[in-house]
Amino acid sequence: MLKKLPKENMGTSNLGWLESRFHFSFAEYRNPNNMNFGVLRVLNDDIVHANSGFDTHPHANMEIISYVVKGEITHKDSMGNSETLKRGEVQYLSAGDGIYHSEHNVHKTEDLRLLQIWIVPPKVGLPRLYGSKRFEEIDRKNRLLNIVSSQNGTADIKIYQDINIYVSELETNKTLDFKIEKNRQVYFVQIEGSSSVNEITLNDGDAMEILDIEKIEIKALGNSHFLFIEMAKL
Repeated sequence: MLKKLPKENMGTSNLGWLESRFHFSFAEYRNPNNMNFGVLRVLNDDIVHANSGFDTHPHANMEIISYVVKGEITHKDSMGNSETLKRGEVQYLSAGDGIYHSEHNVHKTEDLRLLQIWIVPPKVGLPRLYGSKRFEEIDRKNRLLNIVSSQNGTADIKIYQDINIYVSELETNKTLDFKIEKNRQVYFVQIEGSSSVNEITLNDGDAMEILDIEKIEIKALGNSHFLFIEMAKL
């Protein structure tokens, strides 16, 4: 099953300093029929305007990945970590029994755009993790880059849950194939540009749920930037 999710049907919010598109029920967007896709609980496409951000707040028992699309994000947390990340770079944390952090766009004029991805951990109370990876554009240019995996996977970033996150920037008319193993599923996000996924067109901001499909064929219909999360079926 391939279920296209047009961005126009997603929840949205505009707080002035923050503009969000919610793929799942979150904050002002309340939808009990759209709470998750497998262990993927939250996927927010956020634009944080200049000189603003998320002040210090807590998280517990959630694994959180931030993928920077545009601009810069500055992170600080109660574990003593502090850094700034740019386009294509990734920050992750497994909050365990509790962590406080802040995320800001300290630039004076430029917006920050990022994807905030929340994954339900396999159990509560796991040891806290934090890290980041400064991927280069060439790492994802015309190829699939595995940016996040489980502890048993091969990605540079490893979390506890059994998932894989892939990103790519494909040039026009370039193609990639991805085999989906039995009892696995995929959530696909078109970040920028357009793609054809098994001949279904996705434009920037659209998403797709992929179930009971053995392979996806991705073709760039222009310069295309996308991300997808591969996970076990529940």
